[in-house]
Amino acid sequence: MKVSLSATRALVVPFAFSPLSIAVAQEAQVSQLDPIVVTATLGPRTVGESLASVTVIDEEDIRSKAPADFSDLLRGQPGINVVGNGSFGKSTSVYTRGVKNGGTVFLVDGVKLHSATGGGASWQYFPSELVQRVEVVRGPRSSLYGADAMGGVVQAFTLDPKQGQRGWVEAGAGNFDSQKVSAGVSGEAGNTRFSLSGLHKETDGTAIVENGDDRGFRNSAGLGRVVHDFDNGGEASVMLLQSEGNSEFEGGNTDFTLRALGFGVMTPLNDNWKTGIQFSESRDEAESFQGGSESVFNTRLQQARWENTFSYSVHELVIGAELQQDEVSSTQDFNETSRTNTAVFSQLRLNFGPVDAQLSLRSDDNEAYGIQETGGLALGYRFDRSHRVRASYGTAFRAPTFNDLYFPFTDFGFGFSYQGNPDLEPEESENYELGVSGNYQAWFWDLAVYQMDIESLISSGMISGVNTAVNVDEARIRGAELSAGYELDGWRTAIALTYMDPEDRETGKQLRRRTRQTARIDLDKAVSNFVFGGSVIAEGDRYDDAANTNRLAGFATLDLRAGWNFAPDWNARLTLTNVLDKEYSTARRSAAQNYIAAGRTGMLAVRYDFR
Repeated sequence: MKVSLSATRALVVPFAFSPLSIAVAQEAQVSQLDPIVVTATLGPRTVGESLASVTVIDEEDIRSKAPADFSDLLRGQPGINVVGNGSFGKSTSVYTRGVKNGGTVFLVDGVKLHSATGGGASWQYFPSELVQRVEVVRGPRSSLYGADAMGGVVQAFTLDPKQGQRGWVEAGAGNFDSQKVSAGVSGEAGNTRFSLSGLHKETDGTAIVENGDDRGFRNSAGLGRVVHDFDNGGEASVMLLQSEGNSEFEGGNTDFTLRALGFGVMTPLNDNWKTGIQFSESRDEAESFQGGSESVFNTRLQQARWENTFSYSVHELVIGAELQQDEVSSTQDFNETSRTNTAVFSQLRLNFGPVDAQLSLRSDDNEAYGIQETGGLALGYRFDRSHRVRASYGTAFRAPTFNDLYFPFTDFGFGFSYQGNPDLEPEESENYELGVSGNYQAWFWDLAVYQMDIESLISSGMISGVNTAVNVDEARIRGAELSAGYELDGWRTAIALTYMDPEDRETGKQLRRRTRQTARIDLDKAVSNFVFGGSVIAEGDRYDDAANTNRLAGFATLDLRAGWNFAPDWNARLTLTNVLDKEYSTARRSAAQNYIAAGRTGMLAVRYDFR
């Protein structure tokens, strides 16, 4: 449980689950090392009360690190592997506790972003500059979030409409001919708060393969949020985020658009019952050009969710229903272009003095692969104000993608053809976890051990001489995660260590592209008007193939940063990434060629905040 090391602020949610218009409220009377989170359960709880392994990346972390890509915030965090086909907007996968990219749900203010064709989120196109806070929940959450929450859930909270009139503008430049500019404003009128912000950045980029040419990236994004507070304690909120641009890859380029739209209303019906409804739509659109040909893969996800929270003393019961529809349009002639999922769910949260208990159940009925029922049970015991122990069990599943199920027969040449398999079943998992934590006035630590058993693992196979997706493999993933942090006298320190054994039970081999060991150390010091800091991220070796013959060496990188408040409301920030210019790879393009990450990268930015 790595948690925020900044001053804690409570979170007010429009209704117990989806924090579409989560607002940062006044100071909460909780430990600054045990902040309130909303992603781990269907409602606000401190990290300790959530009975889950949670990492919080707060606004101060995000601004000081100024990551080039959103996934850079996740790299090296407990239980997280980030795999990229190069840097600066290139294809990126996030593995949570060894579960591949499609097994991590990505939410933006409660709106799910994912590609129904490729599976998982397009992390590389999401702008970190418009994010105020990130919560990373590790472990199964299908009983709360449905399909794909097998490894965990990552939720990004965008810039919040704050009370009062305020705004900011920032500009920066760096090597590889990189530039960016961003601005935002927020205000209020009566009981209504709003915020608008925008971003443009571009770079010539670097080579993404050995001995390759530079591959650039261009991104423009905008965000708008409106929140209205009703006199009865209810709330209505609207959020719209759009990110679009172009990313070059080896031999071609992709025009992309990400869009998230959400509308939610919550109202208390009496002192013990509140109800809320949310409507959302997200789009993941990609048009790629390569070798004179064009390919289009567009996904639209629409969702409606109704949730009711019943409170009795310190206990809560949540009951709800959800309707979701995926639609695909493409230059490929998919056999099916839409699927609908209906779900009912519940969660019971109980507290008996030092004992906390949670029980969650969910049933999903999908027209493509039928009924999936999942559940979770967690128990926690608080020895005193500083020490807790927790244990949990949960089931989860990962849905097959449209590519897995419905991709039309295609002969790609070179003796390779592929076709989807409509008889494919979802991957299913059972998960066990035990954790213990200590939380003190200036520092914390958390240790978790877990085991995940996966059945019907989706893998490559052949049917009637044609390559396709098949359910053949079983996997067992065991791991341990240790996180710790310290904040006192201007020092901020965070440490994350992960050991994982991701094993293919059919072959005894290590699952491809997962590393067994990761470590991350962040250290920052504030001195007068200056802040200095650095990060070391280390990852062990991994294999790019299931047979474990193509080994990718481990590596360590050093990042440095400095900030200077040189005048009232003015700030300058310098970030240096991969200072030692380490060449490393997390994936291969072919048996003879690796994808490579960017070398030494620098960015100098100046920001002005006005009120």
